[in-house]
Amino acid sequence: MEESKGMVCVTGGTGYVASWLIKKLLQHGYSVNATVRAHLSGKKKDLSFLRNLPNARERLQIFNADLENPDSFGGAIEGCVGVFHVAHPINLEGKESVESTTQKCVEATLGILRACLNSKTVKRVVYTSSQSTVIAREKLPEVLDEDVWSDVDFGTKLKLGVASYIVSKTATERAALEFAEKHCMELVTVIPSWIHGPFICPILPGSVWSSLALFLGNENQFKYNKITSMVHTDDVARAHIHLFEHPGAKGRYLCSSVEVKYEYLCEFLGTRYPQFQMLSPESLCDPTVPFTTISSKKLLETGFRYKYGLEEMYDDAIACCKSKGFL
Repeated sequence: MEESKGMVCVTGGTGYVASWLIKKLLQHGYSVNATVRAHLSGKKKDLSFLRNLPNARERLQIFNADLENPDSFGGAIEGCVGVFHVAHPINLEGKESVESTTQKCVEATLGILRACLNSKTVKRVVYTSSQSTVIAREKLPEVLDEDVWSDVDFGTKLKLGVASYIVSKTATERAALEFAEKHCMELVTVIPSWIHGPFICPILPGSVWSSLALFLGNENQFKYNKITSMVHTDDVARAHIHLFEHPGAKGRYLCSSVEVKYEYLCEFLGTRYPQFQMLSPESLCDPTVPFTTISSKKLLETGFRYKYGLEEMYDDAIACCKSKGFL
């Protein structure tokens, strides 16, 4: 058996990005401590999709941990050389106030970072951020880079669920970077654009569902703008591992491989997948949104290269959806 590169912790292990990241880490020779939230009803979650991954029997351990109790992550972090903090509560229905969600996320992340310091073994933390931390502004620059931050005041004026996600992600990323700088901790943040592609989790990921809006009839879930920035699931996971291993990595990194105008996307989907009944593209377009582009220059300068394009994103997502009965 291949010798382990060391033990790392991945929070939010049952999620879309985290579960695929666990798969890639195991492939790369790491041992993984994955944290999952215990089922509220007390019933055990079906974690077979994680336990059945290649090398999982030898190198995967699963821990119960809850963001509402940051101390619960200590056991999973102990002895690790790195932590991938992916977990983040989703409150798109607006069941909780923006302030409450934000406070919970910030306190949980700071608690996890303190556990990393206390471990004395964690060399670097990789935090999974979101494009929501850069795109929520009244006036967007033509090119979005790592110096751009969402305007929290602007974000709070949006729909409650969306506002909650934008504000909490932005505040949490800022808090994590400030904490790391104060304590001389190595921390990088990955800021993916719209994630689309394959998945191993049993639930259809929201971003995949929205990206298939033209096929699934869920036009209210996603409004295609003049241009949409996207990145393949596998490229996101690979970027996390690359930045964990790259000696000079520091700060924020935007991660986006494809930018597609909605006119081309509609033409592309109609031609490539004629077997599906498509919605009218006009019903999904918001022509008032200004053009902007997301720059991955900083990530590419570290030597990272994307492997997948638009074709693979949709081919792989559709194949997964078919295999799991969603299409």
